Amino acid sequence: MSSSIRKAINSDALTRLAQAIAVAVSATLAGCSSHVPQTEITHTPNVAARAKQKPIWINEKPTPQIPQDVWERMRQGFQLQDSVSVNPRIEQQRLWFASNPSFLENAGERGSLYIHYIVERLEERNMPLELALLPVIESAYNPMAYSRADAVGLWQFIPSTGRYFNLRQTRFYDGRRDITASTTAAMDYLTRLHDMFNGDWLLALAAYNAGEGTVSRAIERNEKLGLPTDYWNLPLPAETQAYVPKLLALSQVVLAPEAYGVNLNPIANEPYFQVVEINQRMDLSKVAAVANIDEDELFQLNPAFKQRTTIDGPQHLLVPTSKAQLLTASLSTMRPDELISQRSLKPVFEGADSAEIAQLKRAYRVKRGDNLGTIAKANKVDVRDLQRWNKLTGKNLKVGQTLVMQDKTPAKRSGRVNTVIAANSKTKTSSKTSSTTASKSQQTQYKVKQGDSLYMVAKRFNVEMQHLKRWNPRVGQALKPGQMLTVSSPR
Repeated sequence: MSSSIRKAINSDALTRLAQAIAVAVSATLAGCSSHVPQTEITHTPNVAARAKQKPIWINEKPTPQIPQDVWERMRQGFQLQDSVSVNPRIEQQRLWFASNPSFLENAGERGSLYIHYIVERLEERNMPLELALLPVIESAYNPMAYSRADAVGLWQFIPSTGRYFNLRQTRFYDGRRDITASTTAAMDYLTRLHDMFNGDWLLALAAYNAGEGTVSRAIERNEKLGLPTDYWNLPLPAETQAYVPKLLALSQVVLAPEAYGVNLNPIANEPYFQVVEINQRMDLSKVAAVANIDEDELFQLNPAFKQRTTIDGPQHLLVPTSKAQLLTASLSTMRPDELISQRSLKPVFEGADSAEIAQLKRAYRVKRGDNLGTIAKANKVDVRDLQRWNKLTGKNLKVGQTLVMQDKTPAKRSGRVNTVIAANSKTKTSSKTSSTTASKSQQTQYKVKQGDSLYMVAKRFNVEMQHLKRWNPRVGQALKPGQMLTVSSPR
C-alpha cells in the first residue's frame, strides 16, 4: 500500500474518532447540568457526615500492667528458659533448692535492699533478668560475703578482676563491696564475656565462674576432637559444671515458687535506696542518727566503707528512699565536726565470716551536773568500767574533763563469743528475773546462719536493733554462723 493511501485512511479515522468524542462530551455535560441542584441538595450532607466520622480501631491491645512485685517483673524478663530442655544437671540443682527452701527465702530477704536496683540496670542493657539471681549463687545476697579465694561482695570479685574493672581497694574502702560500683562492674564483665563467646550466655556464665581462659581452652580441645563446643559438652571443672545449672534451676524455682514449697516474700517494685551526694568525711553512725536510719541498715547499703567512715570512697551515700530528703536537709544545716566521731580508726578484718569490729574508743566531755552514774547510764556502760578505762580512783569529776569509753567489744577469734551468753540465758534465771522479765516477754534462742546480720535478725523477729544489741551485749556487728542470739518477744 502506497504512503499516500495510508495517510488518507489515517486522516479519515482520526476525523471519525474526534467526532465521536465531541458527541459523548456534549451528552455528558448536558446530563450533569440538569442534575446539579439535586446533587447539591442530596449528597453534600452525606459527604460532611462521612468527614466527621471517627476511625474505629479493631483488636486494640490492653496496656500491660506494671508488676507491683519485683519478683514478677523479674519473671517477665527471663530470657534463658527457652533454650533449656530437660536436663539431669538442672533437675539435680532444682531438687536441692526445693529441699532447702530457707536458702532462697533468706537470700531474697537480704537482697530486698538491692534487687530492684539490679533488675533496672539489667533491663537498661537488655540483659536476661535471670542474672539478677546470680548474687544468690555467688554470695546469698550478702555484700559482706568473703570466700577462700579472696572474692568479696555481692558479685564475688577477686582483687585482680576487681581492679581491672576499676573497683578500688584500700584500707578504708573496697569497691568490690560497693553496691552500685560492683553491680556496674559485674554487668560490664558479663557483657564482655557474652561478646567474647559469640552471644552465648551459658558460656559467658561459665567464664564468669571459671575464667575466660578455662572456657576457651575447653572449647579448643573439643574442636580438635571434633566434639560439640556448647556449654553442656565442655570438659569444665566440677564447680563450673554445676554453676550454670544452679542459676537455671534457681530461675525455674522463682518462676513457680509455690510448686517447690518456697515462700518468696513480695518485694515492692520501686527503688529501695537513693543516692545522696556528700562533700566531706562522715561517720555512718552519725549519719544514721541525723536521718533516723537504722545504723546497721545504712551499713548494709554502704558496706564498701570498711571503717564505717566515708574515707577513700565515692562522694555519695546510699540511703533508704524514705529518708533521703530528711538527710539532705539535715546535712545542709550541720557543721562538719558534728558528723565525725571522736574515735580512733583501726583496721577491720576482711570478710563476712572473719570480719570482727575492732575495739573502738570514743570520748565524752563532762558537763555541769554530770556524774559517773548518769554518764554510764547514758552510754550503756558500767560505772566500774568507766573508772577502769579512765584510771579513776574516786567518783569526782571536773567540768570539761574528757572521759574515754569503749564503744564496742571485739568478737573473739575462737568463734565462741556467744557461748557464755547462751549458757547464762539457760542457767542464770533467778527468781527475780523470771518474775519480771518472763512475765512480760518470752525469750528465744536464735542460731545465726550464713549471711545473717543484726539488722536481718531484728527484721526477722520484728524487734528493734537497739533491743537486740541490749539482749546480746557481747556480740559485735559481725555475726558468725552458729552463734546463739537471745531474742525476746512479747507473749
